[in-house]
Amino acid sequence: MQARIDYLKTALAPKLVKHLVSAAKVLDGSELPLATRELVNIRASQINGCSGCLDMHTKDAAHAGETTTRLNLVACWREATVFTEAERAALELTEQGSRLADGSGVTDEAWAAAAKHYDDEQLVALVTQIALINAFNRLNVITRQPAGDYTPGQFAAH
Repeated sequence: MQARIDYLKTALAPKLVKHLVSAAKVLDGSELPLATRELVNIRASQINGCSGCLDMHTKDAAHAGETTTRLNLVACWREATVFTEAERAALELTEQGSRLADGSGVTDEAWAAAAKHYDDEQLVALVTQIALINAFNRLNVITRQPAGDYTPGQFAAH
């Protein structure tokens, strides 16, 4: 696959991406577990067909100690026994929050399940993580950014 545009070589895109990355770094200081944030990133990226984000977040999660079994089962998390109830609630919220165009929005049940496991600060972090990964997915999918050569931590200096 060839990118439609190398948007990071434009004058505008690096400035925009810098702000998205800065917003994401705020979440590093939140109480929402890194493992949960990466599961959210992976699931949203699967839904949105973003190979670049899947490449990055599966590798980053593995580098941080996530197991191959859990990484391989994110797509079918409902049937898998390797996720906690809190992670399941986060994955459900991710799915509903990533599929807003389907018209059903986020159900009260999905919100209540997440609120059962996460406090208000963690919920803000979770919702923000879902929003940010969806933004990155759209940037990459629309411009057809290729995947496969990401190295964990590659963008840590950005």
